[in-house]
Amino acid sequence: MLTLHHLAELKARYPDALSAQVNEFTLGGREFRFNSRPEIMGVINLSPDSWYRESVCLSTDDAIRRGRVLAAQGASILDIGAESTLAHAARAEDVLQNSRLLPVIRTLAQEGLAVSVETYLPSVARSCFEAGAQVLNLTGVEGSAEMFQLAAEKDAAVIICFVQGAHVRAVGDLELGKDPIGAMYEFFARQAELATRAGVRRLLIDPGLGFYYKNLQDSSLRIRHQMSVFLNSFRLRTLGHPVCQALPHAFECFGEEVRSAEPYFAVLAALGKTDLFRTHEVARVKAVLDTLHIF
Repeated sequence: MLTLHHLAELKARYPDALSAQVNEFTLGGREFRFNSRPEIMGVINLSPDSWYRESVCLSTDDAIRRGRVLAAQGASILDIGAESTLAHAARAEDVLQNSRLLPVIRTLAQEGLAVSVETYLPSVARSCFEAGAQVLNLTGVEGSAEMFQLAAEKDAAVIICFVQGAHVRAVGDLELGKDPIGAMYEFFARQAELATRAGVRRLLIDPGLGFYYKNLQDSSLRIRHQMSVFLNSFRLRTLGHPVCQALPHAFECFGEEVRSAEPYFAVLAALGKTDLFRTHEVARVKAVLDTLHIF
């Protein structure tokens, strides 16, 4: 059971990290003041294999409509992906991904919305930047130097995801030891240095929550890991970059009320000082964050 004692222990153990400040920046004409208020990233899934059915859009018109709705509900960035990270999902090569992504990105970007593309393929990133994407949600390590160079050329922001493997579709077991933040800190420090050297000016870091690792398919282990990462995220902010968190579902606990899972985990992520909340449930999460902000 999570109690105030756990939070007090974290504060006592890492007091300096609690006051860490992160880089703030402007994106698409909008100022992101992460040190005073978090932001929300809404999800649009263009893969029919994606698990979260409410976010799946099987046509360009549906995806554009969802993007407009998410923006109206409070999403400051729209994250669009064309390949599911689920282990059993069909692989989507670059031609298929681009055919799904580009018309959606073009329209939403032309309407002045900040669009992020989730991919680990350089050819997809390049095409999406040309279509108007302003953020790369990088879900791989292999070829990251090329991806950083592409982002720098377009002055795009990059979200660096923690991935133990070439990319999210090529991972095995998650190896972190007793303290997950230590290994993540070293990973992000290395990747952020590569990105900065390539000329990327705006970086975010995403600890990743183990949806795709084989040894985290057991729900109790995965949820325990996710909760620990949420509450310890403030320690990663000492790198100077805002922290993005993808809110999980925990269907095993929430069952038919699974759409309440992301708002619940948003509370834990907020306690850990998350800066950007990636969610399928923008309206619900915004309501939670607005309420927490009142206090």
